[in-house]
Amino acid sequence: MGATVPLGASRAPAVVALGGGHGLSASLSALRHLTDRLTAVVTVADDGGSSGRLRRELGCLPPGDLRMALSALCDDSEWGRTWRDVLQHRFASTGGLDQHATGNLLIATLWRLLGDEVAGLDWVGRLLGARGRVLPMAAVPLDIEADVVGLVPGERDAPTPVRGQVAVASTTGRVAAVRLVPADPPVRPEVLSAISAADWVVLGPGSWFTSVLPHLMVPALADALVRTPARVCLTLNLAGQPGETDGFSAEEHLEVLAAHAPALRVDAVVADPVAVADPQALAVAAASLGASLLLRQVSVGDGSPRHDALRLAAAYRDVFAGAWGDLS
Repeated sequence: MGATVPLGASRAPAVVALGGGHGLSASLSALRHLTDRLTAVVTVADDGGSSGRLRRELGCLPPGDLRMALSALCDDSEWGRTWRDVLQHRFASTGGLDQHATGNLLIATLWRLLGDEVAGLDWVGRLLGARGRVLPMAAVPLDIEADVVGLVPGERDAPTPVRGQVAVASTTGRVAAVRLVPADPPVRPEVLSAISAADWVVLGPGSWFTSVLPHLMVPALADALVRTPARVCLTLNLAGQPGETDGFSAEEHLEVLAAHAPALRVDAVVADPVAVADPQALAVAAASLGASLLLRQVSVGDGSPRHDALRLAAAYRDVFAGAWGDLS
């Protein structure tokens, strides 16, 4: 399906979507229905699976989340869908290729041949007929380090440092805070330019501590997000994640975000009623960030915690159109 402009404007909005993994794929799958002026800025901290192996063996950025973002933006034609399936294919063998994704290998190959990560991603985007552009959050691979409580028997509030995205995402404790290593990584100018020129920035959904918050902890990126004239829309998850946000209320997600990025202004918060126990408390938390709250079903209808692309697109359409009078 080609991009449409349902907002009654002369042009589609320029949107920058921040995140990683399945959460970013969900927002991109929705946003592609509203605009082709779309840039995905993707976390580069993955250290597991195929991405982690390539990162360690080649010293490159982890390509997996970048691959997923590109796949979400593929052209809705036989050509685009076929190449998307090629990128997403995983080998199953008893050798070194086992569980490597074809797209990860292709992206890593282009990086080696071209010597430029953004150029390599642009080439894959051309192959897919991508409805937008995909950029890495930082120019170097990152590590996530978290303070996790509840790991020391008998000391439920004692923090334990846990390093690595996979380790943090799968911890049996409760994440209290996260930081990046290195703390001040370089950021590509294409990322900063896209944020500066955007009409809207969309943050989330996704793993809160390992996909969403890391964007706000890169100093150059955080500064760009504070300075941009673009409006900011925050998309909440449909369910908590064990370890990362298990037991968090919807408003606690906003409180954690505010603690990590106190200068960030948010204009809209999108949440599904199924994930909100106390709408009034969430509305108050949103207002503390400067945001209006849009409560809308954006999940699939089978009860599973997955976003429906068309329902989420409709929610974004209303937010972008400025329908602030009936958001909650």
